[in-house]
Amino acid sequence: MTWSDRFRDRRLAGEALAAHLTDYRSRAADLRVLALPRGGVPVGYEVAVALEAPLDVFVVRKLGVPGHEELAFGAVATGGERVLSDDVIRALGITTEIVERVTATERRELERRERAYRGDSHAVDVHGSTVILVDDGLATGATMRVAVRALRANRPARIVVAVPVASMQAFQELSREADDVIAVSTPDPFVAVGAWYQDFTETTDDNVRALMARAHARFTATPSA
Repeated sequence: MTWSDRFRDRRLAGEALAAHLTDYRSRAADLRVLALPRGGVPVGYEVAVALEAPLDVFVVRKLGVPGHEELAFGAVATGGERVLSDDVIRALGITTEIVERVTATERRELERRERAYRGDSHAVDVHGSTVILVDDGLATGATMRVAVRALRANRPARIVVAVPVASMQAFQELSREADDVIAVSTPDPFVAVGAWYQDFTETTDDNVRALMARAHARFTATPSA
């Protein structure tokens, strides 16, 4: 990929990504698409529509060190699963009390966001399914790695990470975590995810809710006779 053929926006990036995932359409009966909000949802919506699979969000919340929240000692994800960095916890002397307090706070925020995005709809059951985890791109891949590790606890049959664009380093690292990694492009130099979109306008919570509602209505609609 060159600067001249960047993705126009997340919707068209999703269409391009879906074209690389057509082999999975034959598994539609046990296929699930999970998108990382917020930017991954417009991409995931196009993938879900193309593959005729249900769409859900997979929310990841960083567990930040108090006073230095940009430094993570772990994360929590959809389903309540938690991933901890034992090395960071030991090095900074973070107590069990702090770990549990921060975890409780972030789990409440995670649940709030899931309700905001999903409404009254139940989370998609992924047990025994092939799951395609979608985001709008991978720079370091840190959030996606947490998502893959947390998702494993739900015992899917297969986890596929799928993005329109990824750094080669993130692509290779995720290849050791997921069962498969699909990227439309792995440009070098990478720079940043947003550099590979002509329009990288922030996806809002309202955008996410609207796409989730459309996906739910589309998938649950009763075919006409």
